[in-house]
Amino acid sequence: MLTDLTIAGALAGLAARDFSATELTTAHLDAIAALNPQLNAFITVTPELALAQAAAADEARAKGHAGPLAGIPIAIKDLFCTKDVRTTAASHILDHFIPPYDSTVTAQLRAAGAVTLGKANLDEFAMGSSNMSSAYGPVENPWHRQGQATRLVPGGSSGGSAAVVAARLALGATGTDTGGSIRQPASFTGTVGMKPTYGRCSRYGIIAFASSLDQAGPMARTVEDCALMLAAMAGFDPRDSTSAERPVPDFAAACRHSVKGMRIGIPTEYAAPGMPAAITDIWQRGQNWLREQGAEIVEVSLPHTKYGVPTYYIVATAECSSNLARYDGVRFGERVEGEDLIDLYERTRAAGFGAEVKRRILLGTYVLSAGYYDAYYLRAQQVRQLILRDFTEVFSKVDALLTPTAPSAAFAIGEMMDDPVTMYLNDIFTVPASLAGVPAMSVPAGLDHQGLPLGLQVIGKHFDESSVFAVAAALERAAGFTATPSLMAGAKP
Repeated sequence: MLTDLTIAGALAGLAARDFSATELTTAHLDAIAALNPQLNAFITVTPELALAQAAAADEARAKGHAGPLAGIPIAIKDLFCTKDVRTTAASHILDHFIPPYDSTVTAQLRAAGAVTLGKANLDEFAMGSSNMSSAYGPVENPWHRQGQATRLVPGGSSGGSAAVVAARLALGATGTDTGGSIRQPASFTGTVGMKPTYGRCSRYGIIAFASSLDQAGPMARTVEDCALMLAAMAGFDPRDSTSAERPVPDFAAACRHSVKGMRIGIPTEYAAPGMPAAITDIWQRGQNWLREQGAEIVEVSLPHTKYGVPTYYIVATAECSSNLARYDGVRFGERVEGEDLIDLYERTRAAGFGAEVKRRILLGTYVLSAGYYDAYYLRAQQVRQLILRDFTEVFSKVDALLTPTAPSAAFAIGEMMDDPVTMYLNDIFTVPASLAGVPAMSVPAGLDHQGLPLGLQVIGKHFDESSVFAVAAALERAAGFTATPSLMAGAKP
């Protein structure tokens, strides 16, 4: 089936004229029509736009000037502004927002010839680890526990993007990662997710959650597919002051590099107490796979890792409080009229924001308040520097790090929702790399005893995504992960 192809495979088929971009896009639109009512992975589907872009890709290929992703159907996380296409951030406060411009990332993907199938669901304003906080309802993970019909979360916040890739509704998708929002859902859905170095991809036109942490990245079914997408997404953008003016390497070529002679660090602090045996086992298996391919495994220490989650949730909520102040019914967002201006603000924000967004705004406003700024926000920034120093020191000794991606497999929809602290601990293995701004990728490595996917995380040096791709590809080859979810295009719901 066309929906079972990888991006690399689809590009080869398009080049050989085995099928057209229009046929490839139609197959994915049919899959969306069949499965999205159950999965709820798309907020907005754009069939007319997709078919027009596919026809343009076919014409460009016929004339011999097709872009590197010409005709490849992808989903765009509904946090990226898309010109003339509704962009909601999964929040009622942006129910009817239609941007007059594209984000830089979506513009670059369009310029590369990619076909936009629609806008993928997410946790509201990217705040969550389950995709349960979306104003448009939760996304269902296409994976099920063996012998059970229990509906599972796909992870978050890029849960819609992960679900559409896993269920074969798109060949790839964009995500954003603030504290693990690409990597954790990739682990939960048996897909590959890459968070590049902070500054590698422009943030222009991405609706902000935490500006010093947010980073766009690709999600796909193979490491090579992520490399192909990232090559189109990355690059300097003068409209983003945090964008890095650095050349974009050939990431796809890096996937073919050997890991022989590389030193791979194993941080002792990532052996979390109470971690399921399946995750410990898959982590050990990953070390063995790399050792068998000629890498040297080195035990290292990141001593401030244990402060990662509290530091992250202070910094991220503080920045969220500032970024979301603009949604007041006057400058941005839906408006609920009030008796006066203050009442208008209060009614608008009460109606427009969900519970998790309100919780984080309140936490962020608290830690920024005059009486608590030094005790919380300033101290968190100091600890963040210590976390960065840990990574800098370790990377003077090793080429990359290998850790688990998440402390569990996917959990059931509704589980842990009454305990935000437990939910926040889902990010325990991913937030340190985000705080340090280093690249990190999750690659599927196996299944647990219930038949659910588990991911391994590869962390690299600043702007050394090439080494991350090389190590991740080595793990992918060794793991030979071919398992598929029960709910996917071509499978019976």
